[in-house]
Amino acid sequence: MFRFLLALLCTMFLGSISFARPDEAVLIATGDASGPKQPQAAVSADGTVYAVFGSGEDIFVCSSNDGGKSFSKPTVAFRVPNLSLGSRRGPRITAHGDTLVISAIGGKQGKVRDGDVLAWRSNDRGTTWQGPAMVNDTADSAREGLHAMAVSSTGEVWCTWLDLRNKRTELVASKSTDGGATWSANELVYRSSDKNICECCHPSIAIHNKTVHMLFRNSISGNRDMYLTSMTFLGNKSKADSIRLGNEHWKLNACPMDGGMLAIDQKGRVSTIWRRGREIFLATNDGTDEQLVGVGEQPWIASTANGPVAIWSTRKDGELKMKIADNTEAQSITANARDAVVVAEPTSGKAAYVFWEQNENGRSSVYAKKVPLVNTP
Repeated sequence: MFRFLLALLCTMFLGSISFARPDEAVLIATGDASGPKQPQAAVSADGTVYAVFGSGEDIFVCSSNDGGKSFSKPTVAFRVPNLSLGSRRGPRITAHGDTLVISAIGGKQGKVRDGDVLAWRSNDRGTTWQGPAMVNDTADSAREGLHAMAVSSTGEVWCTWLDLRNKRTELVASKSTDGGATWSANELVYRSSDKNICECCHPSIAIHNKTVHMLFRNSISGNRDMYLTSMTFLGNKSKADSIRLGNEHWKLNACPMDGGMLAIDQKGRVSTIWRRGREIFLATNDGTDEQLVGVGEQPWIASTANGPVAIWSTRKDGELKMKIADNTEAQSITANARDAVVVAEPTSGKAAYVFWEQNENGRSSVYAKKVPLVNTP
């Protein structure tokens, strides 16, 4: 009864948007088993859609100027020795005006023996690239290969990652105020009371005004629960608050390699989505209003002007589902996907864009699909 009431409330709150018929999937790139892999995307204020992915040690980038109907031919932006790729590892991208920033983790040896967060920047929408700049200020502390990046409405770029400099897994962050050219001294965001936060679940990050929100999976007393940390800045001082999400614990003596995702709308409402067991939950603000949205793994979420849009896979290389985070029926996006992401137009709320990796017969491909969003009474 409790979950039913929560779902009903969410329906009343978010029921102003629905799906139109999704566009046909667009094949962005295909190759062998080494890639393309792990697509990520960003949408600029003018509606340009950018996509980035890895293949071997190469980072590719492409864009769409026609609302996701077609994408430019992917080009190699740069090479990252021993690029961390797979299981939500891989490059990240932000877009603000003409400036793009791409981050990735690589090292001289790779295979979790070493690794640094590296950032490249382009001031001409991806035509030319400068870098890399090293984001972590202790060498090889990002060797787990898991990180996230976001840009604020004013162009401030933040990056967070799983950091091992203190011989324990901690959440650390850094910011850039010059479009990714230089990065601030690293700041410890969260240290678990049980030594490590979850060792191989990716973090995520989003920014609203002067508050930076980071989502990560913790590890306390055998519980692999999701935590939301919010850092608010007033002048040179910051205040960080961390809360556990969800109404129940996930007792698990292993790392699920499933970090969830968060998104923020223009009013500052934080939406988080994560996996507990085989169930996918979504919550807003403090996380106590969790809503069961489906069964599966690797969820992702994006905010639109009309509410959040959620996606998840029923299983690895299984069906990809998508729905508005209310009590409506989920919609199938494709029958075969892994590690999918969704992004949305930042202001209009008219469309969402889904990207995924597809593996068949020893070949890896990256696809995109536009899903129009329609206002309803």
